[in-house]
Amino acid sequence: MIDFHNHLVPGVDDGAADLDESRTALETFRAQGVHTVITTPHYPASLAARPEALASFFAALDPAWERLRALAAAEFPDLRLERGVEVNLDLPQPDLSDPRLRLAGTRFVLCEFPFMAVPPNSAQVLFDLTILGWTPVVAHPERYGNLDEALHAADEWRRAGARLQVNCGSLLGRYGPQAHRLAWGLLREGWADYLCSDYHARGTCHVAACRAELEKAGGAEQARLLSEENPARLLAGEAPLPVPPLRAEPRPFWRRLLGGGRA
Repeated sequence: MIDFHNHLVPGVDDGAADLDESRTALETFRAQGVHTVITTPHYPASLAARPEALASFFAALDPAWERLRALAAAEFPDLRLERGVEVNLDLPQPDLSDPRLRLAGTRFVLCEFPFMAVPPNSAQVLFDLTILGWTPVVAHPERYGNLDEALHAADEWRRAGARLQVNCGSLLGRYGPQAHRLAWGLLREGWADYLCSDYHARGTCHVAACRAELEKAGGAEQARLLSEENPARLLAGEAPLPVPPLRAEPRPFWRRLLGGGRA
């Protein structure tokens, strides 16, 4: 599997605090069947408008990335490691010309909206990015508190040219009942393009459990496309393949929390 949303670079955001936590996270990914990682520390888009702040950001990030890269090369030679960032769109039409801001230097950009809320004119912001030549990948759309049950904003984002990345933990109910419903709703519509961990190098990584849950729900083909085929195409600079709508229903949220069997 391939994971392109996680926070493993040591000491730069709310992810791995140090190289030891980075090492443990890489061990966890490998144990759960992940063979390629694009790590994505948080990046406020507004930094591009402040040259000194931007220089300071990269002055801290680049050496930390090099430490992580060296660790992976020495201790995890079977694991491919690339870099990107998770762009917080606190500024519309950000400058994304620096390849360090894009997923493995491709045209794909992992992004999120501020305050975990869908802002006004969000589809226009994403469309503007496509006009500039980039393909926005909206991180964890199911976690936006004001995304309605009909997923109207998510549909608008897709029509604007964006791709959607669902968090593994959302399908398992780890972000609460609303994110659980919306994540499965995106799969039922066939609107999810990718599935990633958003792993912050501590706690539980949900990649393997999420894959197992999808397969139990009759979604083996969806799991393969979301976590293998489409991320591989992203790395190659290619658009994702359509993911068939998932017809099965997930286990009820309360039953997941209690660890009960399928309904």
